[in-house]
Amino acid sequence: MKTARIRFLTLSMAACGIFLTIPKVAFGTDKELAKTAKALFGIIPAKTAAPDKVTAAQIELGRKIFFDYRLSKDGSTTCVRCHQPQFYSTDRLPQSAGFNNNKGARNAQSILNLKYQDIVHWRNDRTSIEDQALRSFTTHLSFGNSSEKEALKRLELAGYQPLFKDAFPGSGNPLTLENAAAALGSYQRSLTTRAPFDQFLEGDIKALSNQAKKGLNEFITVGCASCHNGTAVGGRTMQKFGVYQNYWNLTKSKNPDKGRQEISKKDEDLYVFKVPSLRNINETAPYFHDASTQDLETAIRWMGKLQLNKDLTDEQVSLIKAFLQSLTGELPKDFRIAPTLSPQPYAGPEPL
Repeated sequence: MKTARIRFLTLSMAACGIFLTIPKVAFGTDKELAKTAKALFGIIPAKTAAPDKVTAAQIELGRKIFFDYRLSKDGSTTCVRCHQPQFYSTDRLPQSAGFNNNKGARNAQSILNLKYQDIVHWRNDRTSIEDQALRSFTTHLSFGNSSEKEALKRLELAGYQPLFKDAFPGSGNPLTLENAAAALGSYQRSLTTRAPFDQFLEGDIKALSNQAKKGLNEFITVGCASCHNGTAVGGRTMQKFGVYQNYWNLTKSKNPDKGRQEISKKDEDLYVFKVPSLRNINETAPYFHDASTQDLETAIRWMGKLQLNKDLTDEQVSLIKAFLQSLTGELPKDFRIAPTLSPQPYAGPEPL
């Protein structure tokens, strides 16, 4: 058997907040490639344990809220408006819109596989999925309700009291925004997309094409995996966008976003953003926080130059793209198909 020739390349990831030693490999076998990749990433399992009765009720409650437009101030917005199943939980817009068509500053990221991510927003300005969900009820970029009281009234008018009682049976007052946020968190964590890549990591060598396997090798050895690692292939750290040059030199972005610095006010956080998950990346254009390209090959090329100071060849870009396409998974059924909501048609002016 031909053995792998390995020389270790230590990749400094101070901007990501971690250091990682990754082998630069000429792999002798696909099994050796799979073994290395399994250590760097992680597997979305084929089956997970069925939730208990209360957890299942919370997931279903969160699912209904996620799809229910009646809960916004003008009946125009809910979670699924920005996270549409047909677009793998994105909206394919440069800037997402909420209540009154108010535009956000950045492009919406997919919420699929958030279970495996540590960071929720581009600027890391939310502490958790629940924090994001709680704020969404009363922000002008989401549901637009003017107060917590108004948001709760909409839930009452839409007939949610029985669902909250089932989902939070030990609570004296189950219908709260905190419980609504908890339910949304439970639902979103249930949305995972197992892909051919997971089968490959489990030992099914034929699950990936030869091109995808070569692309995985490139992805690791070129340095992409220094930040895009873990089960979500990203989503774990923050990183400066444009390590080796100003990102707008390549992206032609008209108004450079200061990123995390707008939140932290720290100089070291200038142009720092969440390292996004690359799961389903082939389906979630446009790319980057400012939607500066629709083309995946262009995004790969830019990342090589901006983050690694490397001019990737056409072959490298093509191979890495083939690997990234192997990260496209199957959408969960309870996300593909909208739930049946209670018959109350209410969605209109402020109910208070």
